[in-house]
Amino acid sequence: MDHLVTAVDPFVFRLSIFVLAVFVGYYVVWSVTPALHTPLMSVTNAISSVIVVGALLAVGVALASDDSGPFWARALGFVALVFASVNIFGGFLVTQRMLAMYQKKKK
Repeated sequence: MDHLVTAVDPFVFRLSIFVLAVFVGYYVVWSVTPALHTPLMSVTNAISSVIVVGALLAVGVALASDDSGPFWARALGFVALVFASVNIFGGFLVTQRMLAMYQKKKK
């Protein structure tokens, strides 16, 4: 008997990985104790900095090579750049606030 093997659509495959990452990320972040929050934020800032580099490449490489490239790719790169920048800035604010909790109060 001849079995047909069909390939999974790449969009569906990537979407399923994204959905699984959202669920895993949700449960990992919400189960973190407050004492581990500051190291977690520093790792998040490091990951966001890598996202900023990728977003800058998505926005700027097409401009550097005199190729307009697809507009939607540059637009999504810009959105990723904005979101990652906000995440880094917010991470530093939260880390500063968490570290301030462990400092002695000034009299």
